[in-house]
Amino acid sequence: MARFTRIQVALKMHETGLIPVFYNKNAELCKKVLKACYDGGIRVFEFTNRGDYAHEVFTELNKYVAQELPDMILGVGSVVDAGTTSLYIQLGTNFIVSPILNEDMAKVCNRRKISWSPGCGSVTEISKAEELGAEIVKIFPGSQVGGPKFIEAVKGPFPWTSIMPTGGVDTSEENLAAWFKAGVTCVGMGSQLLTTDIIKNGDYQKLTDECRKALEIIKKHKK
Repeated sequence: MARFTRIQVALKMHETGLIPVFYNKNAELCKKVLKACYDGGIRVFEFTNRGDYAHEVFTELNKYVAQELPDMILGVGSVVDAGTTSLYIQLGTNFIVSPILNEDMAKVCNRRKISWSPGCGSVTEISKAEELGAEIVKIFPGSQVGGPKFIEAVKGPFPWTSIMPTGGVDTSEENLAAWFKAGVTCVGMGSQLLTTDIIKNGDYQKLTDECRKALEIIKKHKK
């Protein structure tokens, strides 16, 4: 069962503004990444469902977070169907993120009151996602869909919409400032934050520092 309600998840996403996105088949390495992000101020983290037995890694991480990082809200991303959604809900995920809009996933999440952020690429998809109960919609791939200019355009007729772009977001102040000035609620960030060098070299202090720096930039430019 989820430790956090969908309301708590949405509020924390808005409060912190940054959700790291990461997958690795090595659970012990993932624990170190989670701890480094937590020490840097991160309180929402998306583990991506990408490799074989990813759900087994997630199970171990969710137990670790509950015991060692109690304020961290751990969820799962890259989920594209209702069956996998149900599996992760059974494993205690606090939220589900998807690169697509799938109505069957909405039904499963809403039935269990789990936060659900579907991937959208148009105003029509965003409107449909909100009709289905999505509090925060994912824009993916963020830069290819239209970047900050797309967000500004959407917020005109849809000022109530809460948006989380993933793809095309990096740690530079110029990039983060553009997204948040455009009106995003939060951003998802993968390899631009959790770089290959950091993971390969095990430089978790650098990851902590990068998280802290990014959060400071976001706080400065958030509307």
